[in-house]
Amino acid sequence: MNQPLAYVHPGAKIAKNVVIEPFTTINNNVIIGEGTWIGSNVTIMEGARIGKNCNIFPGSVISAVPQDLKYNDEDTTVEIGDNVTIRECVTINRGTSDRMKTVVGNNCLIMAYCHIAHDCIVGNNCIFSNNSTLAGHITIGDYVVLAGMTAVHQFVSIGNHAFVTGGSLVRKDVPPFVKAAREPLSYVGINSVGLRRRGYSSDKIREIQDIYRILYQKNYNNTQAVEIIEAEMEATPERDEILQFIKNSHRGIMKGYFKSN
Repeated sequence: MNQPLAYVHPGAKIAKNVVIEPFTTINNNVIIGEGTWIGSNVTIMEGARIGKNCNIFPGSVISAVPQDLKYNDEDTTVEIGDNVTIRECVTINRGTSDRMKTVVGNNCLIMAYCHIAHDCIVGNNCIFSNNSTLAGHITIGDYVVLAGMTAVHQFVSIGNHAFVTGGSLVRKDVPPFVKAAREPLSYVGINSVGLRRRGYSSDKIREIQDIYRILYQKNYNNTQAVEIIEAEMEATPERDEILQFIKNSHRGIMKGYFKSN
């Protein structure tokens, strides 16, 4: 707080042990939790709520007004959880009247040049690789990995534990536990490596695979597949999570394995 080459507005609420490097600007109506490090040349604008033990690298802009022509100067926020690392030149815009906030959960890694637009809700333990871009109103579950240069269409949802390969264009909802790849984006299997790393048993992984075989590999339409899964598969938290995601999908879920000509 004694850094003479940084500007901190008197109205900002900064924990005593926050480190703020030179040439950083922190505006009014900002809250930053204990143990957070703010690198040089960072701009934190009004409405930012940043948790404990975060690291924000040079060039990032947090809580700028939305890039949305409908925005009418609403009093909105960006809420960033604890233990979040935001690498160089990341931009995170605050919300609009839709959700009134943009949220990044705990323990996330947002790599360089990523963009998270207005009204996005990002869960815990997510990893966004370099240049991944979220349009507005997107919902991302927990433990989601977006590989580099992934672009996600507005209003899309991505379920827990999903993995999206690099360079993907995500136009439809991505269900939980899956790997998504190819163009157009398609189901290519479940995220078995990620699930094993997070303690899922082999039996549980096989159960999830069996559900997605019915959904994506048996030539049923989605309505038929959901009916069969409900009738034939034992009720478990994972089964119910998949079914609920499909039923709640507004954009429709991505297709099964796509084979080009």
